[in-house]
Amino acid sequence: MLLNPLLEDNLSNNEPLAISDIHAIETRFAVEDPVRAVLVIQTQFQSQANGLIVIGRSQPFEWTDVEKGLLKAVADSVAIAISQVQLQRQLRIATQYQTLINQLTMAIRSAIEVNQILQMAIAGTAQALEVERGFILLLKYVDPLFKTRSLTKALPKAKVTVACEYNTGEQAAISEPGSALGESFADNISSEQTSSINPLSSTLPSSFLLSDCYLCQQAFQKAPEPVIITDKQDIPTSNGFDLFDLETMPALLMVPLESQGTVLGFLVLQHHQPRSWQSEELELVKWVSAQASTAIIQHQSIRVRQDLVEERTAQLQRSLEVQAKLYDKMRQQVEQLRQLNQIKDEFINAINHELKTPLTTMSVAIRMLRQAELPTERRAKYLEILDQQCTQEINLITDLLTLQKVESKKSPIELQKIDLKQVIQNLAEPFAKKWADKGLTLEIDPPTRSLMLQTDSDSLNRIIEELLTNAGKFSEPDSIVSLRVTHQVSQKVNQIALCLTNTGACISPTEVEHIFEKFRRGQVAIQNAVQGTGLGLALVKSLVQHINGAIALTSCPIEDTQSCETCFTLTLPLVFDLTKI
Repeated sequence: MLLNPLLEDNLSNNEPLAISDIHAIETRFAVEDPVRAVLVIQTQFQSQANGLIVIGRSQPFEWTDVEKGLLKAVADSVAIAISQVQLQRQLRIATQYQTLINQLTMAIRSAIEVNQILQMAIAGTAQALEVERGFILLLKYVDPLFKTRSLTKALPKAKVTVACEYNTGEQAAISEPGSALGESFADNISSEQTSSINPLSSTLPSSFLLSDCYLCQQAFQKAPEPVIITDKQDIPTSNGFDLFDLETMPALLMVPLESQGTVLGFLVLQHHQPRSWQSEELELVKWVSAQASTAIIQHQSIRVRQDLVEERTAQLQRSLEVQAKLYDKMRQQVEQLRQLNQIKDEFINAINHELKTPLTTMSVAIRMLRQAELPTERRAKYLEILDQQCTQEINLITDLLTLQKVESKKSPIELQKIDLKQVIQNLAEPFAKKWADKGLTLEIDPPTRSLMLQTDSDSLNRIIEELLTNAGKFSEPDSIVSLRVTHQVSQKVNQIALCLTNTGACISPTEVEHIFEKFRRGQVAIQNAVQGTGLGLALVKSLVQHINGAIALTSCPIEDTQSCETCFTLTLPLVFDLTKI
């Protein structure tokens, strides 16, 4: 009834309007309006109309002057009351606006997470404008170099994500699960706002394409100007993707989030009834959108810097790891060089002794042989000395050349069929005689039958000979040297094992690790001045590898003694056994 043009046109500034029967004045209102008699007066405050007082009756009625005077008398009081209510409302709204502005300003200055700022912005704006629904949409471009509003107004390929939503109907402020904005409010948000934050289930899709939403396209193309809808009748009814549910929320305000010509997203407000959007409300929403855009850009800048710092840190870490590996490698190489230098010095000292001593002995023997009156027995003795020392020098040079040849893999393996039992017997006899003076006894535990091998005969002979020679040097006098041969057969193994055991000084675990290295001489050999160059066992190792075998050493203490039982174990693959042919 208040929108009746008949009433609006006949109201004066100060006098009441009395109508006894509306139907008698304008029949077209009889159907629409159940009120027949009305008494209306306009309230004014400071010469400005601020409301109406309307009294109505359902039946025709003649209004008296007393009733008109009474209505006029209360009009001024009502006008003052209405003005106070309006002033209080304006003050409350202004306070809400200022509180929201202060909160957002402090949040941005404090570098709070961008999701918290956006949640604060949408909840605070919706409450300040007294609308039921609000949400923030963010754009992610397929082409990151795309400029939002080109000369051709082209619509970009972009994904729209629902960052957060405020809905008084559901009492929830939502964020897309798993997104960078899906966190809870900060402590800065007021208690009124935080009371509306719950785990939510929104009716909005979490994401969609920009091309799927008509209003999003309109807002993008109109940016930076907002899309303003007071009623759903203001837009086409058929707009495809129905994101905003205008049937339920017919009033809509959509403000772009923009920075330097790039549309970052949209701030959207909706109300369940048609409503106009006042200029001061538009200014507030634009300011909030600008602050939200600043927060997004600030967040992106910080994220870029963090990514850069993380990348540089990772690069530095990789560089440090590489440097550490290089340093460790260099340290190992320095240690190897130090060890090689030590071995070289030991080798030079050994070679100096092994070469110089026989040569000195040979020189003395030659001088003695030059004496004209030298007896025949003495001459034979010196000739024997020359022969022994010359043989020793030849053997030393031969060992060096053989070792170099085997290590360089220039020596081809010459396979022959040999009887291992016969080889051992042939080598054992000379050593049994040679060790007689030291009181050593060689005990052989040969196989019960002949074992035929296909291997390099010279290499195998030299290996066994060197091992026996080494055992003779370091065995205690009057002890036993044992050589045992076994045939080991299983599903995975068909090999023979030669175990040479002697009793003598202990070999430390450290020396065991390096005993097969060239020019390595143990402490026992050095302390007891045992002749040798440190080449024998190195030559054994190389020859064993040459014939595809393996060799190992153990040195175990003997109970109640200072001695150890030292055992060299040589294993060789058994190609065939003639006893089974």
